[in-house]
Amino acid sequence: MKIKDLKAYEVLDSRGNPTLKVVCVLDNGIKGSAYVPSGASTGTYEAIELRDSDKKRFHGKGVLKAINSVENEIAPRIKDMNVFEQREIDELLINLDGTENKGRLGANAILGVSLAVARAAAHLAGVPLFRYIGGLYSNYLPVPLMNFINGGAHADNPLDIQEFMIVPYGFDTFKDALRAGSEVYHTLKKILKEKRLSTSIGDEGGFAPQIENTKKALDLLLEAIEKTGYKPEEEISLALDVAATELWEKENNTYRIEGKELKMDEFMKFYSDIINNYPIFSIEDPLAEEDWEGWKKFTAEFKNKIMIVGDDIFVTNPKRFKRGIDEGIANSILIKLNQIGTLTETLETINMAKSNAYNTVISHRSGETEDTFIADLAVGTNSMFIKTGAVARGERTCKYNRLLEIEEEYEGLKYAGKEIKKLYEK
Repeated sequence: MKIKDLKAYEVLDSRGNPTLKVVCVLDNGIKGSAYVPSGASTGTYEAIELRDSDKKRFHGKGVLKAINSVENEIAPRIKDMNVFEQREIDELLINLDGTENKGRLGANAILGVSLAVARAAAHLAGVPLFRYIGGLYSNYLPVPLMNFINGGAHADNPLDIQEFMIVPYGFDTFKDALRAGSEVYHTLKKILKEKRLSTSIGDEGGFAPQIENTKKALDLLLEAIEKTGYKPEEEISLALDVAATELWEKENNTYRIEGKELKMDEFMKFYSDIINNYPIFSIEDPLAEEDWEGWKKFTAEFKNKIMIVGDDIFVTNPKRFKRGIDEGIANSILIKLNQIGTLTETLETINMAKSNAYNTVISHRSGETEDTFIADLAVGTNSMFIKTGAVARGERTCKYNRLLEIEEEYEGLKYAGKEIKKLYEK
């Protein structure tokens, strides 16, 4: 049960940038490994990745310093610790770093160790990772929020909103929901070709057509759903990730979208028009990360109509999330492991959400790897949603395939779609 050693490697993420793979070796030879993802549209208050800033290697993005943190600072301190003592190990990592944002050792180094330890412990226990995380309380397979049209920081096109997603909740199994998503994705590609729009894809596998109008993107998704033979809202609804921090003009508290500079009341009308005219299930980051007053107004107006997801404003951080709960902001939280940096802190945030009736959406990053940890995390924590991109690109589909595997191999797990649909039927 004792940790013998840690090894770290510089590998590539889905954008071709370097990241870490960490391997935890136990004294009986069992190993657990984890890859660390990286975001493009990052919140100001996220934990900090440690990069080398050596312009001669990877344009300064190398992670040799983070590797040094793992092998020369962390490894000697956790050697001989019990691999099942996840909380104690994570607390040691936090204290060893000693900074608020994990910037000394690097959140990438710390997270890689935390997740590799959990994987090694699951292997030693002889149980799947989701069972190790959640035990017998793991009951649901999550509803996927599938990013089919990319914009914002995730694509080279004029769309201001970052993600246009479909939400296939009206199905009996995860397998059926994933099949529906795949069919709609390929219908959408055909429609884009017919309209002479680009079928190139963005960072998360969604298409990146050269359009700039929000409604046009939503219309394309609806057309694809209907032409595939599915019913909008009854079987498949729509979701947005606005990433509104990128649109905020802080000095005059306005939002710039589609060539217009909108005051708060005008921005609310923009949203109201979309919500009232399209089957919108969820909107993530509709306001900027520091526009707390705007968030309050948006939540008060729409909390009973849609799922309102906080990402940049909360950054999976219990302190910021508590403020959001106290001020009545959002009704859901996006969970990204590398925003906070350890598995223990991530689980604390998820538990805080459940205790305060917030939904949790387990999320990938735009710079992903072939690691499937978040699929097991979603099942293990009974999170009703997972956000892991389009049904394209191996770093996205590996998460979906892992969920298919879990559904196939382990009895008693239910697809969360019908439960969610009951809660959000208009």
